[in-house]
Amino acid sequence: MSYMALYRKWRPDDFSEVKGQDHIVTTLTNQLKHDRVGHAYMFCGTRGTGKTTVAKIFAKAVNCENPLEDGSPCNECAVCKAIANGSSMNVMEIDAASNNGVDSIRELREDVQYPPTEGKYKVYIIDEAHMITNQAFNAFLKTIEEPPEYCIFIFATTDYQKVPITIMSRCQRYNFRRISLDTITDRLKELMEREGLPYEEAALRYVAKVGDGSMRDALSVLEQCISYNLGELLTYDTVLSILGAVDIEIYDRLLSCVTDGDILGAVDIIDEVMWSGSELTQFLGDFIWYLRNLLLVIGNEKGIEKVDLSTENKKLLLNRSKSVKLESLTRYIRILSETESKMRYATQKRVELELAIIRLATPQMETDITSVLDRVRVLEEKLEKGVVVKEQATDDKVSEVSETSGKTKESTENVDIEAELKKHLKPADAENIGSVLEAMPKIKAKLPGALKEAIGEARFNVSSDGQKILLCFDEREGKYRAHFFKDEENLSILSQTAGEVTGVSVDFALAGSNEVKGVVSRPFDVNSYLGIKGVNVEIEE
Repeated sequence: MSYMALYRKWRPDDFSEVKGQDHIVTTLTNQLKHDRVGHAYMFCGTRGTGKTTVAKIFAKAVNCENPLEDGSPCNECAVCKAIANGSSMNVMEIDAASNNGVDSIRELREDVQYPPTEGKYKVYIIDEAHMITNQAFNAFLKTIEEPPEYCIFIFATTDYQKVPITIMSRCQRYNFRRISLDTITDRLKELMEREGLPYEEAALRYVAKVGDGSMRDALSVLEQCISYNLGELLTYDTVLSILGAVDIEIYDRLLSCVTDGDILGAVDIIDEVMWSGSELTQFLGDFIWYLRNLLLVIGNEKGIEKVDLSTENKKLLLNRSKSVKLESLTRYIRILSETESKMRYATQKRVELELAIIRLATPQMETDITSVLDRVRVLEEKLEKGVVVKEQATDDKVSEVSETSGKTKESTENVDIEAELKKHLKPADAENIGSVLEAMPKIKAKLPGALKEAIGEARFNVSSDGQKILLCFDEREGKYRAHFFKDEENLSILSQTAGEVTGVSVDFALAGSNEVKGVVSRPFDVNSYLGIKGVNVEIEE
């Protein structure tokens, strides 16, 4: 006899062997025991969850000459054997993907008129029922509603939403659930022992995880792994190698590079993964799953019980959870999930993945709140290590952090603005501009409502000739506010109010995008001393 695939060889013969669908098995066996068999059933669920298998067992059970007490078929009588080997004329399995037209349904309606040659029922198992056209379903409607008493229709579908509601309402609907990881693992152990093959439990558990709730998919993957080293011990490392997957240690190294901002190290890891034969889309999906596991254990070590990993990998995960923040992880998962969608259609998958990793490692590339929080995290880590920090609005160092205390040596709150201005401006100009800048809170308070709100978004600087105070706005966030000061009348009101408060006459002007760059490059930036938002902070090693 020719070789038979595992999922066909070990397909359940009775209800007791059906795994993960107890709610359905219990209902069907109760119907069989109490002779309450329906005429139409709709089996819905994802692939490999047992829809067709249960349908065949049910077909044997309703026709079995010597059914068991629980309603299961005996698998010994002539009828059971004929149905099992596919020679019975009472059970017809129809592929709706290739027989979905009106003509196929008409042939089926004609066949329904003839009673079974043996047994009690004629059972029609219609697989991929959602592929039947609406016209064909309409032609079949009356037959399903009032079939002969000896007919049972079982529809199996992976997409029940495409089945017309008129058909659904005439069927008993059963939802086949995804099979749990533990259930698939136990079934794989059972079959490996029947086959007499040695295995590591971690290897079978990973195969079950790859099955993603589908018993058939898991068995197909297991068969591939067995064929690689037939007769030898099936190890976890062997399964990873065959499937092109990588160990959790790779993900830990990659995350370490991301949190440290080591872009070149991260790119090297991607190169290593690619040359090992791993598929980058799968690698990205597994990396996202690794980050999800980290989310479960951060701040709650009991979450490790929800993670399906070996003992060593659980320890590695716990150690990593102590050095990464929840906000960072949510940002990483968001960016990588977006990238995963793009990679499905990308021609340069590696470039997409590398770009995403660079975005993770350099939060300053983005302006959303999670990226800002990640930038703060980087700064805090540098400060804790005693790394020198400076504000990059000037070429001069404005403030330093002590390696021992971590506090600034020069507080910006006590800086003499006028004294600093005198270093770069004429004494008269420095005195006038300095007094106005120091009085800006009072000036703002006296401005009309709209101007007061608009100037709240401004950053202040000094024009290159030292004669004016420039109002600088962010190109995106402050663009709307800048329109207020394109009006000369509003600038005049601002100058007049400043004169009333300080007694000094100083002109204000709106800085354009080109002029802002020039101003920021000047030796002195007023924002650095006033503590107004917009100061760029860089790290000095």
